[in-house]
Order: sequence, then structure tokens, then C-alpha cells
Amino acid sequence: MPVQDDERENQMIALFNLIVPENRGRSDIDARLDIDGHVINFELKSTTSGSVSTVRDFGADHIKKWRDGLHWIFAFYNADGARLKHCIYASPDDMEPWIAEKENYIKPDLLFADSLPASVTIDMVKEALGAKDVYTKADARWIMKNQWREADYREQQDLPDGYSVTRMSEIMQLRSRYVILRGATLNNPHIERGFFEKFPKITSEHAGTLRKYVRAYLDAKAVATDRATA
Repeated sequence: MPVQDDERENQMIALFNLIVPENRGRSDIDARLDIDGHVINFELKSTTSGSVSTVRDFGADHIKKWRDGLHWIFAFYNADGARLKHCIYASPDDMEPWIAEKENYIKPDLLFADSLPASVTIDMVKEALGAKDVYTKADARWIMKNQWREADYREQQDLPDGYSVTRMSEIMQLRSRYVILRGATLNNPHIERGFFEKFPKITSEHAGTLRKYVRAYLDAKAVATDRATA
């Protein structure tokens, strides 16, 4: 993360009195809030232009992550990034229309990734690697490259000394799905300025205001759950 972005993120964490995960450098979670017995995970974003950049390669993994109860805080700075103008809180429900729109854009590629790997057959393994009674880790690595760790190669062995042709076809299917999903991405889709117009701006009492909004969200979800199970 660039130094300037890191400084803004730290400022947001301090303003909203959030908790930094112990493994923040490796975690997918920027910060969290413990409130009323709930752990609320946050994505923190800042901008100097009004629109907000997201991630370099937006794909299926981001859709899954962002739909998994993730809450958002957006910080809007002046043009040179020296002054914080206001912040906006968005719940998972608030973000769903934007996420659904981007998911719909890449949906054909996601369908390809779910359906096409099944067309990989044993005959394709034999064509690529030759007909063998046992395929080696080197064969498997030729297919999966650095996608797997050493432990993964060991766990996937179904023969004492390697892999059967059936297992190799399964490995090729996994690799083909991975390759398709790598292509099923958007390059840094932006959340445009107009998306934020409906949200109230947080300009003071940041920590208390955030907790008010989060509690309102949790209360609404509890009511919806009660109605659904009544």
C-alpha cells in the first residue's frame, strides 16, 4: 500500500475507533468493530476525486468477500489529499446494487468457469502428458505451476508414488477453471461519484455516528430475520 493511502487508512481507523487485525499485513480485512456481541469487518477506501477505486483485478473472489457481511467506510479528501472533507458509511445492503452490477458484467465469464472445465477429459491428459500408469509431481506441477503449494501437491496424490490419470484430469479441470477466472476480471472498477449522493455525510463524532448506523443496520437485519422465521 502506498504511504499516503496507508496514512489515510490509519486516520480513518483512529477517527472511527476501529480495531486493526493482528495479521493486518496479510488479512483481507482492513479493520473491525466489536459491537453488541457482533464483529463487524470493514473495507476502508479513500479518494481525492469523488469516485473511488476498488481493486486491480475485480473478480469472483472479491464478490464473495464483499458479500460476506463486509461493511465499508469511504473517506473523501480535498484535491491534494491534505484535508479530510467527510466520510460515508455503507452497509452490505447498501453496497449490494453496485456489487450486483459488476457481477452481472462478468457473469458470462463466471458461467464459462463453472461449465467449461468439465470438458477436460482423460484423453486430453494423455494428449498433453502421454499415457502413463502413474503421473509424477513434475507432471502435476507442469499443469498447476505455482498455483499450488508443496502441501497441495502431496494432498492431491491418489497413488503412493503420484497421480492416476483420473486425478490428473481433475487437476487439469481445476487449472482450467483458475485460468478462466483470471480472465474474468474487471480492471479496477470505480464506484462513481453519483453512487454516494444518497448517503449522509459524517463530518463529526465519527466513532459515535458509525456505531449508530451499524446498530441500525443490525436491528433491521434482526427484524427481517424474525419476520422470515415467524
